[in-house]
Amino acid sequence: MSGSVRIKICGIRHPDDARGAVDAGASLIGVNFVPGTPRVVDLRLAEEICLAVEGSEVERVAVFRDASWEEIDRVLRRVEFERVQFHGDETEEDVELVDLPVIKAIRGADLEAAENYPAAILLLDHPSEGGGRGQAWDWSEAGELIGAGHDVILAGGLDPENVAGAIADLGDLLPWGVDVATGVERDDYRKDAERMKAFVQAVRAAEEAE
Repeated sequence: MSGSVRIKICGIRHPDDARGAVDAGASLIGVNFVPGTPRVVDLRLAEEICLAVEGSEVERVAVFRDASWEEIDRVLRRVEFERVQFHGDETEEDVELVDLPVIKAIRGADLEAAENYPAAILLLDHPSEGGGRGQAWDWSEAGELIGAGHDVILAGGLDPENVAGAIADLGDLLPWGVDVATGVERDDYRKDAERMKAFVQAVRAAEEAE
């Protein structure tokens, strides 16, 4: 099931969930290396997850928050990723250290913050409750950034029930992508295969309605 809006399923914690994301039609999967967060994985498990989708069209994204360059380099030398996502207070200089394409999370549709990262795709999380907490916000505010030429990923509280509405609220604009973690999970932070499929189907239906 193809479309122009990329679908990122973040916080993958098991190889079976990675394969389930591929089967559902996801475009990207996120693997979390942020210490102290419920979806964090070690290098061994990250390697198993990434190998599980090797050869598929899904892009693998390594997620960091205010990590040292030594830690980032250690992960990228061991595990193969197509993109890196920064979810903290990283500077433009930090972003430019990475040879891979970068997704930079910012809080809400902050145009001033967005302009600090001209080379990155911007993941717009909740203005005050970001970082995988699954809190909804007014995603329509992203329209200003899209209209200004930024590639954005809608995030924060999206699920199969509301993602179509979030896309519709942008009018005739489409985001580069959408990101989901909590909205397709069970209570144990494992992904639910049926909810991943429902999320992808909802996004594709919203695209067709544009």
